[in-house]
Amino acid sequence: MQKEIPGPAVISLLVDNESGALARIIGLFSGRGYNIRSLTVAPVDEEGLVSRVNVVTTGTPADIRQIEAQIERQVPVSRVVNLTAEGPHVAREMALIKVVSHGEARTEALRIAQAFRARAVDTTASSFVFELTGSTDKLDSFIELMRPLGLAEVSRTGVAAIRRGPQTI
Repeated sequence: MQKEIPGPAVISLLVDNESGALARIIGLFSGRGYNIRSLTVAPVDEEGLVSRVNVVTTGTPADIRQIEAQIERQVPVSRVVNLTAEGPHVAREMALIKVVSHGEARTEALRIAQAFRARAVDTTASSFVFELTGSTDKLDSFIELMRPLGLAEVSRTGVAAIRRGPQTI
């Protein structure tokens, strides 16, 4: 039995990799007024016929159950699992964060990046691009710390999630 969870829910889907499949799933959310906080999609089988979609959304437990039920009725969807409710899972995202700074702010940005284990993947005399992987909270915290130091641009992948242990979706 699923436990009720407050806050964001990570829902993973397996869908046929066909034209319009993602549009139908997104339309389901927007048509009913549900917000998508994060969305990732990529083929996951050798032939490229099946894609995994990870959606992070919010709502009451009843809303989340309704979203799951409506997604399951979509034609190209073969599996729907609420990873948050099902139990332990690993969820990570990656971000590229550009910081433009000089002097002490530049030194402080590097110090914070080291503490967060961010990698400098591009460096110029006046800027850094850091690559950071981790939980959404970790990325949010790093970005907030970079704001006063010259945060210029952020590009995030969205959440990739998978169950812990041998069980699959």
